[in-house]
Amino acid sequence: MACTRRKLLAGAGVAGLDLLMTSSIKGGFASEFSAAAAVACPFRLAVINDEVSQDFEKACQIAARDFRLHWIELRSMWNKNLTELSAKEVEEARKILEEHKLRVTDIASPLFKTDWPGAPRSSQSERRDQFYANFDANAQDKLLEHCILLAKSFNTDRIRCFDFWRLDDVKPYRATINAKLQQAAERCARDNLILLLENEMSCNTATGEESAGVLRAIPNANFMLNWDPGNAAALGDTPYPTGYQLLPKDRIGHCHCKDVVRKPDLTYDWAPVGRGLLDWVGQLRALLHDGFHAGLSLETHWRGAGSPEASTRASMDGLRKALTSAGISC
Repeated sequence: MACTRRKLLAGAGVAGLDLLMTSSIKGGFASEFSAAAAVACPFRLAVINDEVSQDFEKACQIAARDFRLHWIELRSMWNKNLTELSAKEVEEARKILEEHKLRVTDIASPLFKTDWPGAPRSSQSERRDQFYANFDANAQDKLLEHCILLAKSFNTDRIRCFDFWRLDDVKPYRATINAKLQQAAERCARDNLILLLENEMSCNTATGEESAGVLRAIPNANFMLNWDPGNAAALGDTPYPTGYQLLPKDRIGHCHCKDVVRKPDLTYDWAPVGRGLLDWVGQLRALLHDGFHAGLSLETHWRGAGSPEASTRASMDGLRKALTSAGISC
């Protein structure tokens, strides 16, 4: 969709969110949560809200009551991408989070999940569900500014991004893509925010090797990786131990948990955590050993149990078992 359709990014919507941002800071929104949120878990164990339900109240209730979580990752709700919520809806979401004593790991935005301007159209372009978001290249700077407001409104210091739909040959464009990412990181740094690049099989950074290369090219301390072993495996990579060994461990700022199976035709499909080809026990042990303490967020994707909620329950059970097997109490 054209930028002109993104009415939330201008006028009263942004002004309203600016007021929410100010009130959340002055009111000490984060201080409302009990110190018990830290518990014994070394990670900020979370679930992406829309993997459970588009009903945000229900998703938060399940996360807090049934999954016993203190953290949640925000992507879409009420059949809207988070970045398209009105100021009133943002305030309602904040109230629900406070009621369930949930803190936000990051804004799981669709930033830079679009075509790179001037390059041949990617075969991955607009093929996949973008979680109710469809921002073209011209809208990205405004989208970043809006995500910064959202991060402050929800009292999180992290914004997730991508690096454009995967090109058949990214080499002629890699330096300029990196420059765009670095510019965005520098903008986030002015507000003490971390920009998280997710490795995504449909985007230009998918594997551990590609992730390490981008992190080398962009040395900014607030530019970090949202490590997703499942996404890397979907492209045929061996994310752990091979891909993970290549990563600078102090630059991993978030981790997504899902699992993958390889089909007879060599394509992939999602699986509940613990029933796919990923060595999650080994990966979790390595994260703990390497001092990772950020968000560890279940991104189910698998729907084999019949519904998002049932499938996420099954996958959370698998993640808990993997944590236990890794000797980690969460």
